[in-house]
Amino acid sequence: MGIAELSILLVVGIIALLAIGVPLGLASGFLGVLVAYWKLGDRGFFILGQRMYDLTIEHALLAVPLFIFMAMLLERSNIARDMYDALNVWLARTRGGIAIVTSIMAIIMAAMSGIIGGEIVLLGLVALPQMLRLNYNRNLACGTICAAGSLGTMIPPSIVLIIYGVVTETSIHALFKAAIIPGLLLGGCYIVYIAFRARLHPEDAPLPEREADVTFGEKIVALKGLLPPVMLVGAILGSIYGGITGITEAAAIGCVGTLLLIAVRRELTGPLFLQALQRTMRSTGTILWVTFGATALAGAYSLAGGPTFIAGSILGLDIPAMGIIAVMMLIFLFLGALLDWIGIVLLAMPVFLPIVARMDPADFGVLGTLSASEVSVWFGILFCINMQVSFLSPPFGPAAFYLKSVAPPEISLTDIFRGFLPFIGIQLLVLTIMMVFPEITTILL
Repeated sequence: MGIAELSILLVVGIIALLAIGVPLGLASGFLGVLVAYWKLGDRGFFILGQRMYDLTIEHALLAVPLFIFMAMLLERSNIARDMYDALNVWLARTRGGIAIVTSIMAIIMAAMSGIIGGEIVLLGLVALPQMLRLNYNRNLACGTICAAGSLGTMIPPSIVLIIYGVVTETSIHALFKAAIIPGLLLGGCYIVYIAFRARLHPEDAPLPEREADVTFGEKIVALKGLLPPVMLVGAILGSIYGGITGITEAAAIGCVGTLLLIAVRRELTGPLFLQALQRTMRSTGTILWVTFGATALAGAYSLAGGPTFIAGSILGLDIPAMGIIAVMMLIFLFLGALLDWIGIVLLAMPVFLPIVARMDPADFGVLGTLSASEVSVWFGILFCINMQVSFLSPPFGPAAFYLKSVAPPEISLTDIFRGFLPFIGIQLLVLTIMMVFPEITTILL
């Protein structure tokens, strides 16, 4: 069997296994073990085991369970709810204000922990009832929560960026710096769209009934609800960008800071701590199983000569470098609708990134040129924006199912997915901007 036939067989095989309900980690691991044994016999098992071991002992990966634990603690405390109330005091009388508050809250929460699922669930519990009570358009409400709640893939400290950096051996510190402007641009575009739509279609975002005006002094007092989140963001990102600590140490600082804040607020209880710890272990276990399986498949495919075959096929296309990048983005969009982002990182990056590295950096950029190291960072940012789209992409967009788990029964999955369309358009627009002007991602490097 040639490598072309093997490639087709693996794609068909993993889609078939996923279709019958086999988890991604087990499906990819099973196929990887089969290919390794077919190519190398018993020796293939030892090679795959060494690859898994080398990946899982990476020090930066310790940040993943720490950030997940921090997110679980925040989800069970009232810190996020107080932040929502504080922002609401300032923007409640603004057309579309509740949706804008939700977006701002999502940006701050993304900068606190970088976890997507818990953020969408929390926003669904806090913000969705308020928007439905005010008769907001359901599609707008659901789209805002899921799109803004997915910003954790972009805004540091993003777990997606951490895994990408570990797998591709790209500086995570550089990735965090490069993601700031694209992440804030994406969040800002959401807010601009909400404000414009609320102005154009006032019935989609009604103002609350006239209540007693909130004085400026009361607004200042309400800001105390923002202090804990701002303190956490400052402690985490300040220690990273200030060169005080690494990524893992900053995650530990965030966990300790969150525990202290919850304790000071007298919300820290045994059940809260244990539930956060249990859910952290489950989420981390899921990530590890997917990591093991996808690493096995990627390693076996590499042993079979797959990356060389894919590189030759793509570079053989008679199109310019940016056309090749566009083809890769389309492949990511397709994979994102079917696979988990961890699997895509581990399966696709060992194939695609060497292709990008072989291209002339001068072929990228309109305003200037990128260095070889900057190309890897830029490609990582493009991948993260793609994963933003994948969280909203039917039929398996996980953001929809996160929100559905806490939404009222009258809100269907169809309502939720329909609300995604304009936000997917915004994401694709930002992706195009970052492709055409890659220098935007390197301004802070």
